[in-house]
Amino acid sequence: MACRISELILNCRDPERLAAFWCEVLGYVVLDREEGSVEIGPKEGFGGLQPTIVLSPSDNPRTGPLPLHIDVNPTDRDQAAELDRLLAIGARFADVGQTGEESWHVLADPEGNEFCLLRRQLDVN
Repeated sequence: MACRISELILNCRDPERLAAFWCEVLGYVVLDREEGSVEIGPKEGFGGLQPTIVLSPSDNPRTGPLPLHIDVNPTDRDQAAELDRLLAIGARFADVGQTGEESWHVLADPEGNEFCLLRRQLDVN
């Protein structure tokens, strides 16, 4: 039997703020709050195919280029419309040396954690 990713942990200064941002990005909801951490995930709750994200408080979180980053795909609109939506809710452009020819956009969340918006629209059904 193999393992699957069940939770991703992100150390941050303001778990509530980042939980709100990532809930809006991913269509997630708050599933749990414990000792300052906020766990978010799909509306169906824990144990599904999508991992939950735990936003864990830290006085000195690592930001910028992380060894692991999140890629997201639009599900109900094209990439340009999704980019506009993400920028409106607090994402900002991040420069990691792109050439401008990439099919994705590198963005940062409100605390500076980089993530990519990919072009392909995913079917969620």
